Parts: sequence; C-alpha cells; structure tokens
Amino acid sequence: MTLKDIANALDISVSTVSRALRDNYQIGDATKKKVLDYAKKHNFVHNRMARGLKEGKSRTIGVIVCSLDNNYVAQMLDGIDSFCTSKEYQIIIMQSKELQEQESACINLLYASGIDGLLISPALQNTDFAQLKHLQKEGLPIVLFDRLSTLIETDKVASNNFKGAYDATMHLINNGFRKIAHINTNTELSITTERLNGYLQALKENDIPYREEYVQYYDADKGNLESIIDHFMTLPDKPNALFTATDQITMKCVSVLSKSAYQVPKDLALIGFSNTDMAEVFNPSLTTVYQPAFNIGNMAAKRLIENIENPERHTGVETILLENEILYRASTKRLN
Repeated sequence: MTLKDIANALDISVSTVSRALRDNYQIGDATKKKVLDYAKKHNFVHNRMARGLKEGKSRTIGVIVCSLDNNYVAQMLDGIDSFCTSKEYQIIIMQSKELQEQESACINLLYASGIDGLLISPALQNTDFAQLKHLQKEGLPIVLFDRLSTLIETDKVASNNFKGAYDATMHLINNGFRKIAHINTNTELSITTERLNGYLQALKENDIPYREEYVQYYDADKGNLESIIDHFMTLPDKPNALFTATDQITMKCVSVLSKSAYQVPKDLALIGFSNTDMAEVFNPSLTTVYQPAFNIGNMAAKRLIENIENPERHTGVETILLENEILYRASTKRLN
C-alpha cells in the first residue's frame, strides 16, 4: 500500500495523507483520525528510507554512551528511543567503554554512516573535543547529555549535579553527620567538578572544615575502591558518612562495605547517585540521589531533532538542567 492508495480510498490528496501521517498541524483532527485508522486497518508502514531520500536525510541519529551495562544509561536510552520513535527517527547506539580512542572510533563510524545528528555522553577519558568541533563545522548537529563540558559550545542536557550533591551532603549533615567523606571520578568533565563543588558548598555553609584526606578519586582501570575504603576506615579520625558521586561508585561501595563487614549506617552512613531499582531491597535500604534519566534522554533527543529539522531555530546554545530527587532510606539513618 502506498500514500496514493490511501488518498484514492479516502478521496483526499496524497499531500494531505502525508501530512496526516506526520501529525502536521495543518491537518484537522478528524482527517488525521480517518487517515490513521485506515492506515492501521490496512497495515500500512511508512517507508522511512523513501521519506529520507526525499528530504535529503537518513532519519537516523547516532548515540554514544559510556556503557550499556548500566541501569541509569538504559533509562536515558529509553527516553531517547521514545522521542525518536515518535518522530520516526531510528537510533544507532554505540559505547565508548570510557576510552577516548574508542569514543573517537564510534564517532567516525556513525558519521560515515550518514547520521543526521549525534547525541553523546562523553567518556571520562575525554579531554579533547576537537573531533566533535570539526564535525560541528561540517554541519552535524550535536547534543551532549548527562556528562557536560565547557570545551565545546553546543546544546546540553543533564541533571543539576551541583544541587544534587549539595542536597545529598545537606541530608547527611541534617541527620547529624559532620565527618563526611566523598568519592568521585578523576575527570575534567563537569560531572566531577559540579558534584564536588556541591559537596564543598554544603560543608562551607555549615562551618565544617574541608579535609583533603576525606576526598578520594576512583579509577576504574585500577579498581582502587577497596583501598579507598581502607584509607577512610584506618584514618585516626575516620569519617562517619560517605557521599559517592556516580552510580558505578555507589553500587561498588555497597559491595565493598559488605565484604569488609562494615555495618551501614553504624560504621559508615552511605548516600550516592544511583538509579538502581535494587536500592530499596538492600539491607539496609540505600538512600540515593535519583536522577531523571528518562527525561534527560527524552529532552536531549527532542533538542537534537529540533536542531536537525529547524537549523535556524535559534542563534545561541542552551544548557538544560533537570532536578534530582533524594530518596530517603535506612543507609543514612539519623545519628544518635
């Protein structure tokens, strides 16, 4: 079945059928419903390739994430897929494994495949955005999501990392904890600096001195988390609470503390960024900073497709920050 077949059957023009299928505002709701009902009844499938050739687009978007083995990333991808599907775009997903070299190879492969735009959550190793800047000059729309950087001027969508870290630290302070350690990643991306700054701001507002020995950086290649926990727990004045800055660090800390026979929150209270559905069933249940992952992906896809379809939409770039939510559970029970 073709657009012409539908048009003949309903006694309307081919252009009206096409606009109705694309939910164009110029077509009335009654006509849209008539076209969509007929198309569905006769199992009509829009030929994406033909439409793409007509428009001079592939109707394909490239997406690069750090790893597919991550619940938080999966939620963002779900948001991306939801919006792209609604706009009849398909997505190609690749993973950098936090390696700049692999990320660069992903970018080259996606660009060579003729994508209309790129959504990218940069690898932690990434310190050079020259490749992306070059593709921008070539006319490729790019949107950064989740992990942002000041090294490239483009639209960006993420959670409010500073506020999330500030709120997490304030929650610990309000529950009586003042010796608060912090584990972060060692990267130049804003995810590190903003969450560290949120932690520091909460300490400052409550007249809690910054202690260098309480701040450590996790290196996934070295797998140094056990040594970091040992470092904290063998300090002469050891911390009584821990704020972790990423989903990966948070979940690994739960495992390390359990294996080391430390009791949470008796020996060390724990709060961290994490979107895992398992947080509530841990013993004790885990207090987390829950990020709007689906909405981040959905908004990033929306902004990218707007830029693809309306390149003159605006003259400047925009950073969109969505608010997090603290889910209060037993791992940060108030200190007696």
